[in-house]
Amino acid sequence: METRTVTVVGASGTLGADIVKALLEKGARVRAMVRATSSRTKLESLGVTDFVVADLNDPASLQRAMAAEPRAAAVVASAAGFSAHSARTKGDNSRADTEGYRSLVDAARDAGVPRFVLISILECDKASQVPHFYQKFETEKYLAEKRQPYLSLRAGAFLDRARDIVPERIRKGVFPDIVPGVPMALVYSRDLARYTAQAALELPASALNQSVDIGCDVPATGAMVAAAFTRVLGRPVVAKPAFPRLLFTVLPLVTPFLPRLRDSLAVVAWLRKGGYVSSDPQKQRELFGDLPTVEETVARYCRDKGLV
Repeated sequence: METRTVTVVGASGTLGADIVKALLEKGARVRAMVRATSSRTKLESLGVTDFVVADLNDPASLQRAMAAEPRAAAVVASAAGFSAHSARTKGDNSRADTEGYRSLVDAARDAGVPRFVLISILECDKASQVPHFYQKFETEKYLAEKRQPYLSLRAGAFLDRARDIVPERIRKGVFPDIVPGVPMALVYSRDLARYTAQAALELPASALNQSVDIGCDVPATGAMVAAAFTRVLGRPVVAKPAFPRLLFTVLPLVTPFLPRLRDSLAVVAWLRKGGYVSSDPQKQRELFGDLPTVEETVARYCRDKGLV
């Protein structure tokens, strides 16, 4: 069988690296699209040898990247302007997530890429008060408008994070609960990466041109996740607020001077409304099989992180 090339945009990120691994495990050739300032060391250690340098804020570079030979069978877009890397390099978060993604869609369409897999955000169409959430929905609409074949994977709340503090807290018997008492769809990045590789390489064309909610079989509160850790590890783990209550009193006073903090506060306020729950889990079930339980997800996480 011919080895298919998949271009991964955002490959140097934490989720991007998981997606790269999942694609390589399925025998794909990965072409990593990276910025000039991005480190390639981790990707090279995974076996990636095909790199294209481009930036979401440089349309010409995106055209070159999408036109690289051999032409990609799919492009996976997991990049986010709203990131620590953009903050360090003083990148324009909003422009990358709006104009940048539109330029990426245009470049993929112009190159004739047969499918575009977008890593999106659960319920992004209802999150107009959170700009970097709603911008994912704007990209979904643009993909449809430009008739670029796509599949949007709308991920819920990640069990792991870019800087994953959970393992060290779990070893102390604590699960850091971001929004106490509020149920949310739970996602483990390696599960999302596996679904992404399937979407890029295996799903039929008839599955394209839609958004798919991604999460566990039931929404979970922090207490439910802590209980799952307790059962998996055989020792008590309790959910405790990740942030002190006083912080949310002080933050509004300083956010006018810290735009990035303002966005984070908007995210928490939106999560507190309880809308981070899949409205249609059936699509995920049809395309990727039975939804994982919270305990199954926690068990995989514990094995991967060396907690068991």
